[in-house]
Amino acid sequence: MIGAILGDMIGAPYEFDRGNKTKDFPLFSRESQFTDDSIMTVAVAEALISSYGKSDDEIRTALVDSMQKWGKRYPNAGYGGMFGRWLLTKEPKPYGSFGNGSAMRVSSVGWLYDDIDTTRKMAALTAEVTHNHPEGIKGAEATASAIFLARTGHSKDDIRQYIVNEFGYDLSRTCDEIRPTYHHVESCQETVPEAITAFLEGNDFEDVIRTAVSLGGDCDTLTCIAGGIAEAFYGIPDEISAEGYKRMSKDMQEVLGRFYAKLGTRLI
Repeated sequence: MIGAILGDMIGAPYEFDRGNKTKDFPLFSRESQFTDDSIMTVAVAEALISSYGKSDDEIRTALVDSMQKWGKRYPNAGYGGMFGRWLLTKEPKPYGSFGNGSAMRVSSVGWLYDDIDTTRKMAALTAEVTHNHPEGIKGAEATASAIFLARTGHSKDDIRQYIVNEFGYDLSRTCDEIRPTYHHVESCQETVPEAITAFLEGNDFEDVIRTAVSLGGDCDTLTCIAGGIAEAFYGIPDEISAEGYKRMSKDMQEVLGRFYAKLGTRLI
């Protein structure tokens, strides 16, 4: 899950097409800080840990409560307009979004469950409390599925084939083909395939991050998604994890500690 947060931090300075579409940039700078992507990633993880093994309705309630709690705790993290209003609603309902927010916050799902069917079901639950459009749900399921497959020893060819067959995303374009005309867009349809392609082309965790940022567009979210998958496939160098960890707030660090303890692995 920290891979997703690292992707958000590293991509954040270049969001809104502010980068020059290169892989040659400082991995961390003063502007490399967490945004709404990280906040909601942590919120979803905390909800799933607290509601693990409970009913679907209890899980949905936990998700809504946790997302609203964290959103109010960090009100200026860069939320979209509709989601920002949802965070403050007393009786929040899903609003038919196919935005990439459903995919950027789902990385914990790819780690917590023992089979891909449960992984997909839980990814859908995390999406549908807000992003209940079929494309919003699909984006979350595809991202969580890629993480699950990556962490369970599947090859990149296996992952590519599963995503294409199950979700119909076009993964035939190379990053060199995507990069020249890619722009800031916040839909799952135009973020998740590009993020997965960056993962598929990368040679290690850092190279995946740099490749994702080089595409431009909504690259904190794109790189959040790609980083979550890359962590599951490659792991993360200790020095990169440590640098990202120290840029998190104490409450985020606490949730990550509980998350990795549940997985039975070390955080950094």
